[in-house]
Amino acid sequence: MSTFPGEETRLLAGRVRGLLEANADRLQFHGWRHTNFVRRKAAEFAEKRCADTRLVEAAALVHDLNYVIEADSSPDAGRTMRAALLTECGFSGEDIKRIEAMIVGAHTEWRQRHVDVETACLSDADTLYKALPITPVLFSHKYLSENRVALSDLAKKIVNEQADKLAEDYYFYDDDVSERYGHWAQANLQLWEAVLESLDDPDVVELVEGESLT
Repeated sequence: MSTFPGEETRLLAGRVRGLLEANADRLQFHGWRHTNFVRRKAAEFAEKRCADTRLVEAAALVHDLNYVIEADSSPDAGRTMRAALLTECGFSGEDIKRIEAMIVGAHTEWRQRHVDVETACLSDADTLYKALPITPVLFSHKYLSENRVALSDLAKKIVNEQADKLAEDYYFYDDDVSERYGHWAQANLQLWEAVLESLDDPDVVELVEGESLT
């Protein structure tokens, strides 16, 4: 497939958007809005850090396709779909290998203190979405519904995966991003810690059960 610079990303964005919008009823959280936000922020961070914007943007577009395959899944579930879409849009085998490594390296549960700059850009963009003050207000119930998980399980997941990274100063990798958004991350984590604490009260649990969240 012959493409000119930038054409692969344009084709990929169109394919991914079509796929996510076709599955919008199931993908209430990991749909096009989330993906496009991560894509735009990841590209912004990549340009600022002189990273490979083309690969960062491509990785952002396909990073959550595992949720098309299976609810509440890890990135591994989307590996075959990602490779097929990327190949169709003109990305090389080496590109696909690199993009896959970035997605695995940026996954919140798995990511480490030290990563390459492209992985850091993807991670910071995806992590920022989680830290947005509006996310628990507008989007968390959509995550619960999409993935059919209990509120208590989501709270545990967030605290277990994010608290150490925030405490050890690699919640965000870029210093400027951390300085700008770190207080949002702190507030978000405190909220979820409070949610988890509140669920020790059986009367609170009864309230939550009445809302069909657990």
